[in-house]
Amino acid sequence: MRVVEIEKLDIEDSFEVSLRPNLWDEYIGQETIKKNLQVFIQAAKMRQENLDHILFFGPPGLGKTTLAHIIANEMDTNIKVISAPMIEKSGDLAAILTNLQSGDILFIDEIHRLKSSIEEVLYPAMEDFRLDLVIGSGPAAQTIKIDIEKFTLIGATTRAGMLSNPLRDRFGMNFRMQFYSHEELAQIITIAAGKLNKPINQQAAIEIAKRSRATPRIALRLLKRVRDFSDVANEESISLKTAQFALDQLGVNENGFDELDLAYLRLLCNAKKPLGLSTIGAALSEDEETIEDVIEPYLLANGYIERTARGRVATKKSYELLNFKTHDSLF
Repeated sequence: MRVVEIEKLDIEDSFEVSLRPNLWDEYIGQETIKKNLQVFIQAAKMRQENLDHILFFGPPGLGKTTLAHIIANEMDTNIKVISAPMIEKSGDLAAILTNLQSGDILFIDEIHRLKSSIEEVLYPAMEDFRLDLVIGSGPAAQTIKIDIEKFTLIGATTRAGMLSNPLRDRFGMNFRMQFYSHEELAQIITIAAGKLNKPINQQAAIEIAKRSRATPRIALRLLKRVRDFSDVANEESISLKTAQFALDQLGVNENGFDELDLAYLRLLCNAKKPLGLSTIGAALSEDEETIEDVIEPYLLANGYIERTARGRVATKKSYELLNFKTHDSLF
């Protein structure tokens, strides 16, 4: 498993909960989203209404789940968290919705992976707070309507383009999560180090931030590993020297790239022509979804690659990084 893996690992659930901020003041980054949500929450509380349904989209690890928990805290209500692949049939969704109390929040992660049959059940629930369920089959089939408590659905997705238009249109608020700056990540790392009872030097925090692919989840994972090196070195606080040594040992370079990222860039630079996703996947022995969702977002956002109609191409930035001679016909 890559240490810069952007997807959440199962063993990280309890770790993330312990370091997750619960209040706006503790949440670093995403300032525009925070300010807008604070207004919408205050207005909903003044009117004593539920929040409109919310959709968060963007690469993994940027704080979508954390925001959902903060919203629940601010609205002083309960939150039910579930991943879309766990909802296998309409009865599963019906059971979840009928158990919600008035004002509760339902957070569905990876909402783009909901089956179309389950989406059909979700539509009247989101609009009219009603379930339309079909009982039986054939001529004996009957449709029953069940009223449910008013709730707020918060959906999170890494692939907004895969959401069906009817589902997307039923969200009153849509927010795109942005990558974090080094300064924001350094703040997050410093706060997390304090919660772990392991102070960190400011320069060390910045060093970890620079190699965290602009993603808090990766920053916290690297902090844990750097802390191990610091503990073994009997340091009272994490030093810059130890942080640099640990990250080098972990194979994470100054740009936050590991060997898989570099292999991807080398492949494009060596090809000197656009490559299709299937070709890249075969060459790297990785599935196409992993390449699109895990490897490419950070490289695209930072200008190392481009997606064209003919395929993926490396930019001059990649050629310079790898000390390759540029191929002028590509630019």
